[in-house]
Amino acid sequence: MPFDRRQFLTSAAALGATLAAPMVARAQTAPHVVVIGGGAGGATAARYIATGSNGAINVTLVEPTRAYYTCFFSNLYLGGFREMNSLGHSYGTLASNFGINVVHDWAVGVDRDAKSVSLAGGGSLSYDRLVLSPGIDFIEDSVPGWSQAAQNAMPHAYKAGSQTELLKAQVMNMREGGVFAMIAPPNPYRCPPGPYERVSMVAHLLKQNNPTAKILIVDPKESFSKQGLFEDGWQRHYTGMIERIGPDFGATNVSVDPDAMTVSIDGNVEQVDVCNVIPAQRAGRIAHLAGITDGNWAPVSAYDLSSKMDENIHVLGDAAAQGAMPKSGFSANSQAKVCANAIVAALAGGRAFPPRFANTCWSLIDTNDGIKVGATYEASDEGIVSTSSFVSDVGEDAATRETTYRESLGWYDAITEDMFGTA
Repeated sequence: MPFDRRQFLTSAAALGATLAAPMVARAQTAPHVVVIGGGAGGATAARYIATGSNGAINVTLVEPTRAYYTCFFSNLYLGGFREMNSLGHSYGTLASNFGINVVHDWAVGVDRDAKSVSLAGGGSLSYDRLVLSPGIDFIEDSVPGWSQAAQNAMPHAYKAGSQTELLKAQVMNMREGGVFAMIAPPNPYRCPPGPYERVSMVAHLLKQNNPTAKILIVDPKESFSKQGLFEDGWQRHYTGMIERIGPDFGATNVSVDPDAMTVSIDGNVEQVDVCNVIPAQRAGRIAHLAGITDGNWAPVSAYDLSSKMDENIHVLGDAAAQGAMPKSGFSANSQAKVCANAIVAALAGGRAFPPRFANTCWSLIDTNDGIKVGATYEASDEGIVSTSSFVSDVGEDAATRETTYRESLGWYDAITEDMFGTA
């Protein structure tokens, strides 16, 4: 049966992340929380801090785009299962119904001593607490020959929107019998949009429109999540279409030529028609500018997602080095509720609940053939740790797979309602 929206929207209580109303009335000089990034982590945190404090905390959300397109389910647009407009969401309800000050601008600097954020438009925002949920940026030169200047020739489509539309257009315009290549990312990477669900969705599209086309996956990893499930599904639905080259066959020595549309794999040059390059990733730029990263990611406390370098800054979702949780929208949403609870307790006298977390990642292989993996988590001194887990089984019957897919549709409606306050 479909995922119960109420089940998701009330799951924070079961996870110990429900926000209690503060024990203090709103003061004229209410504390100010600035949230940077309006995705699954940032939008959720802004909403839950505003509602959980019952107006005792002023909340400003800084996000450059006026419409947010979810990475989760963007692969289903590639496969023809969703329209692009179904992935887009606005911030109007957060402003009108929850009193959040939404600023459409880029955050370009953080002065931790002054506790202020600089904006590209020339303004600045002071804060009592700062929440960073900037998602990912790419590591330049991680795929030799590719840079963001080449993203129109070889799109990454790892930030949903125009890149996703471009990649689909390229697939639809492939020559008959052409080659779609994917340069898969090393660990850790944002998921969704999962690379292997993307392969499944491109294969679904090609099977309908270009059935003699081939898909080549160049993958630096020895293995990947749900590998047995995907490979079983590819064999059942797309026999002979998909080839994966792993590290044993040169996938760690790869370069691309966007002008020539070639991929070099350990010295062997392949001519391709479409090339989806998904580079190695790191925390969004503002986390590095704030000086709270250690290498590529921002280390945080598992108990409240506060930076290990500055207790007044919290980091959510893809950008955080928090332990065992994957870099998913579900994870960011779960972390945001724990973070919001901690901030409300600290600034407005609300009740602090024990931090617990959850994640589920759904993937679609073909029509109604859905699979999933997930876990529950708790905080420890070493980071967020898994307490239980589950994964779909190879050989599940068609009814189970369809139920899993329908469940994912219900979850999408529930999490976007939770993020943006709109049904």
